[in-house]
Amino acid sequence: MDPASQALAQHLPLNVCRTYAALADHSDGRQYLTPLEEKAFVQHILQTATLRFPLRIKDIPALAFSIARQRSATKVIKPLNKN
Repeated sequence: MDPASQALAQHLPLNVCRTYAALADHSDGRQYLTPLEEKAFVQHILQTATLRFPLRIKDIPALAFSIARQRSATKVIKPLNKN
């Protein structure tokens, strides 16, 4: 068995939670977009899909990062909430 398969077959340590709530709590601090930006981005994805030009899944994180990068440096953004 190769090393990658051995690593996947091992159990997680006892102190690591595998519940959906634990994963959601972990992802709260890693959100790129504000709720308004996320809503507009979803609308853009759906609109391009209806025009028969769907976005590839692998392009979505890069586009989200480029949206977040274009924010104004002087405008204060409120803390992110759950999306």
